[in-house]
Amino acid sequence: MKSTNERSLRGQVEKWLAPAPTMHVRVTRFSRAAGNGRRYVRVEMSSPAGARALFFFRQDDGRWSVFPPTANRRKSTAEHLLVQVAAAIP
Repeated sequence: MKSTNERSLRGQVEKWLAPAPTMHVRVTRFSRAAGNGRRYVRVEMSSPAGARALFFFRQDDGRWSVFPPTANRRKSTAEHLLVQVAAAIP
């Protein structure tokens, strides 16, 4: 089982944005996605090198991730191509 830090929003922000103590990190938007009501948070980090931002999505098991929940993700490129090829076969 993953540790609480790996599942928390703070843990994911530290993993993906790797903020230093002198950098400013803040939540710039939070809401629920239209249609499915899933939670998301936009986190922005500013530093002398510029600003970076990521969206984090709440998963069904309660953890936060930079990827939308599986049900909302588009099919992978390979799956998409297979569907197109299968549709083209008479």
